[in-house]
Amino acid sequence: MSSGGGHGGGGLPGLSAIEHWMHGAHSEGGTAVEFRPLIFAFVAELIAFFLIAPAQTITNLQFLLFASPLWMPIILFQFGLMRFIDANKLAFIAKQKYILLEIRLPRDTRRTPLAMETVFASMHIGGGETTWYKRIIEGRVRPVYSYEIASIGGQVHYFVWMREGWRRPFESYIYAQYPGVEVIEAMDYSTLVDPSHEPYTMTAFEFMKTKPDPYPIKTYPEFGLDQVQKPEEQVDPLAQLLEVMGSLGPTEQLWLQFVVRIHKGEKYGADQSRTWKDEAKEVISALREEDAVVSEFVDADGNKRTSTSYPNPTRAMANRIEAIERNTGKQAYDVGIRGIYAAPKDSAYGTMGGVLVNIFKSFESSQHNGLMPADGRWSNHFNDYPWEDKHGHHAAHANHGVLEFYRMRAFFHPPYVGAYNVMSVEELATIYHIPSSSVTTPSLPRIQSTTSEGPSNLPT
Repeated sequence: MSSGGGHGGGGLPGLSAIEHWMHGAHSEGGTAVEFRPLIFAFVAELIAFFLIAPAQTITNLQFLLFASPLWMPIILFQFGLMRFIDANKLAFIAKQKYILLEIRLPRDTRRTPLAMETVFASMHIGGGETTWYKRIIEGRVRPVYSYEIASIGGQVHYFVWMREGWRRPFESYIYAQYPGVEVIEAMDYSTLVDPSHEPYTMTAFEFMKTKPDPYPIKTYPEFGLDQVQKPEEQVDPLAQLLEVMGSLGPTEQLWLQFVVRIHKGEKYGADQSRTWKDEAKEVISALREEDAVVSEFVDADGNKRTSTSYPNPTRAMANRIEAIERNTGKQAYDVGIRGIYAAPKDSAYGTMGGVLVNIFKSFESSQHNGLMPADGRWSNHFNDYPWEDKHGHHAAHANHGVLEFYRMRAFFHPPYVGAYNVMSVEELATIYHIPSSSVTTPSLPRIQSTTSEGPSNLPT
């Protein structure tokens, strides 16, 4: 199911509402509605109705066939328009040249995650979709980036995937904030092995916020990382994640992928007229309603009336509202989060599936938000009961699919539209930033110094 334009129900009564419900359930990480069960349910209902009233069923079918010149073109036009838009998007995406860059970390840096937030704010660029002609006819889509952390045999690496044309701006922004880094072109590590087949075992999840998007996760200012601290005083939640990734054995791999694009509101409707700031207003109103006091009184005419008053919010409530307003007041990205653990069966660590489920636990706040695997997606789909996938065929098919989507960095456009989050640049910088030298994970390689060409104005 695509989130692109063209959703309108085909003009049939009720179909638009059904499409909106299905799209909303998918984008919010809810039930993934598959096509086959709907067909089975429709056929079963048709057979049941025929057994109860066969004459009426035949009459209904005859009427539908008679009226098909009226409703069939509408259905076909709607379907054709959606496929036309999707095909144009696929063609546009296929024409772009993409590049995978590795960020080699400096030996000594004391930069806070604010530096990475500044990079994300500078990369908050979304050109290419300004007119309907560009979106529908030319199939243009705004730039998509993938920020990745991969542990390959216990060695942790930072990667960025993007259109080749955005390499120069990205390098300029990252060098400005982290003068000691080195950015080099890298081979795509995800294509070097195929963990979806024997002899590998594979676990894959996509992560969603546990509360509505305006609630922030526990961000770096709450850890005191908005200011430079003494190395022995720093508490970087990313260090825990990197340490787990660095503990892998030589044949194990763990990949984390943050596929992002700037937020325009598709998650809340194809027309983009509603964004997460609108949702934030609704969330804050709901929070205020929790403290509302309803009083009954009798007016001068003897009629019973009610009044609602809103007392001053408690400190906890005020902090939650302030956090939401602070979060939605910053630039926002649509963020698809994907994680894969793979290893040969004879060397796979048995509890790594559970570790991957809770890998973002250090960023969780009971007052605000957290990140957990989306229900019904990939390894979360057939793991409830043994009879759901007795021979493992469905899991194998799912593993093959998620691996291909990982390699394509697909999340927002066909062939795959995933359940994504809306996150501020502050949240994104919290879960993906270059750690300071106080993070001493042994398997996180750092370079002594960066090399570059001499200044162009040197005398010769």
